[in-house]
Amino acid sequence: MALQKMGGLATYAEEQKKRGRKTDPRTLKRIVLAFSRYKVQVVLVLFTILLTTALNLVVALTIAPVFDDALAHRNFNHLLIYALIMLVATVGAGIIGVAQTYLNNLIGQNVMRDFRNKLYACLQDMSLRFFTSTRTGEIQSRLSNDVSGAQTAVTDTFAAALTNIVSVVGTIIAMLYISPLLTVLSFALLPIFLWTTYKVGKVRRLSSRATQQSLASLNALMQETLSVSGILLIKTFGRKKFAQSQFETENQNLTNLGIRQQMVGRRFFMLVNTFFSLTPVIIYVVAGWIIIYQIHAVSITIGGMVAFITLQTRFFNPIAQLLSLQVNMQGALALFDRIFEYLDLPIEIQDAPNALDLSPEATHGEVAFRDVSFTYKSDEFSVLSATNGKDNANGQKKSTILPELVTHSPEEPASHATLTNISFTIKPGQLAALVGPSGAGKTTITYLIPRLYDVDSGAVEIDGHNVKEIALASLGALIGVVTQETYLFHTSVRENLLYVRPDATEEEIIAATKAAAIHDRIMEFDDGYETIVGERGYRLSGGEKQRMAIARVLLKNPRILILDEATSSLDTLSERLIQAALKPLTENRTTIAIAHRLSTILAADVILVVDKGELVERGTHRELLEQGGLYAKLYNQQFLQQLAEETVGLDEVV
Repeated sequence: MALQKMGGLATYAEEQKKRGRKTDPRTLKRIVLAFSRYKVQVVLVLFTILLTTALNLVVALTIAPVFDDALAHRNFNHLLIYALIMLVATVGAGIIGVAQTYLNNLIGQNVMRDFRNKLYACLQDMSLRFFTSTRTGEIQSRLSNDVSGAQTAVTDTFAAALTNIVSVVGTIIAMLYISPLLTVLSFALLPIFLWTTYKVGKVRRLSSRATQQSLASLNALMQETLSVSGILLIKTFGRKKFAQSQFETENQNLTNLGIRQQMVGRRFFMLVNTFFSLTPVIIYVVAGWIIIYQIHAVSITIGGMVAFITLQTRFFNPIAQLLSLQVNMQGALALFDRIFEYLDLPIEIQDAPNALDLSPEATHGEVAFRDVSFTYKSDEFSVLSATNGKDNANGQKKSTILPELVTHSPEEPASHATLTNISFTIKPGQLAALVGPSGAGKTTITYLIPRLYDVDSGAVEIDGHNVKEIALASLGALIGVVTQETYLFHTSVRENLLYVRPDATEEEIIAATKAAAIHDRIMEFDDGYETIVGERGYRLSGGEKQRMAIARVLLKNPRILILDEATSSLDTLSERLIQAALKPLTENRTTIAIAHRLSTILAADVILVVDKGELVERGTHRELLEQGGLYAKLYNQQFLQQLAEETVGLDEVV
């Protein structure tokens, strides 16, 4: 299964590279399908377009009897009747046009809402590997800028194109009715203009894609450098000028592309508009010649000539707009291509058919690894990202402004397997400590339990069930994780705690914060539980953030608890308080802890020693010391230095 998924990703990435991101021929069909939910509204729009076009043609066709009947026969009553007809038709077309604009925007906004919902849901389904290999600004740009650009296309470009097409067809019929000869003269050079417009549109499409990629890259730079972490790094390393230089370079690239995109085909359209302006002169000459010399083979009246010129103007205006819109539509299709690229991404990790629903109450919490091997795969999602470190559309070299800030998978990537033939069992209610050098694979082991990644071979089991057979929603309910880097939302303390369990009572919230030794500190804030923690919790200290994270996971009350360096930023006293609070809570749940603190390891029922992706030792603290292996070496090198601190901390607690 895993190999099939990875094969699917590889195939998809290869297809993207071979296509060079050319437009999928299904794009137009998929855009049309997006409107299928709004058939009634679309039909109403078509009806209003037809009605508006018909009313506008009535105005133009009424000009002929004004000249040939009312003015020629000096009949003022007829003139008033024709004027009234033109007035009613004009006002009616205006009123219907307002309704058409409302319907256009209603459909366009709803369709774009659907696209945003689908795109966001698709991103939520993507694996952790997708997010570790894709810049956050690129993702946000697709969800925001690309959808917004496509929204303009739907509400304006496509609607205007449809209106102009109907107008052109109706006008052609009316022009043919008045004079087939003059109509043919008007269309003489049109095929050349249409072909040239198609070519210009292709250039505009490529330019539009390059512009959006540059905009995504600029957004990524802003997201990285204007976040709290980015600003802190820039200021502490004195890299302000470097950051400003990189931003200005990318900003200039976007500016150049924007100018290029706007100027594509402008000289061509200048020639088109000039031709359209001169064509009525030709019609005046030809029609005047027919009228003056009374050419009976081709008869036309003065009123007919004026009406034809009016229709011709009404014809050339939508034709000119269509030629321009065709270019804009090519750019709009490029935006839809970028949206569909994300929607078409294969989902690596998803529920199996008939996936098991395990409730926390009915789960014992036994965790077992059966001969598990795993390797972080190469980045196959980068084919979708804006160029990074490669030549951009202007041939300039681009670079990431702060490569240090790009998130990567832990302990990735290596040329060798991250985990090799790992096997162990943690019984329900046990506290298991994962110990080993940095990069040994400890965090990766904890990532495989909630299926943030899928194993390459072997199986991860909970109560004897392969996690691949358990519904992802169930895994989310069964497992609670406190990660190395605590993430808090830019909202209140209370909202951050309720995020994992919105129905928690005040008493439960306080109980969780007291267990995590953070309640008293929260009450010291001016606003207590309503205190805003700042972006990523930067208003709190490292220890306070970790205690908040522990309180949050305790409020969730999961069956399986994963603590990934959960107490690494705490002082000895705070850690002692938390360890004392966690002890009764871990008795009824399986707890897997990664810690460098000796106190955490001594409290463990079983210690699993990992080195270079292999499980090299297991046992209790005493058993492992007696073996004199890697654990004993780590103990003598690291943990003995903590022993004095632990003793002092214990005395303070007592």
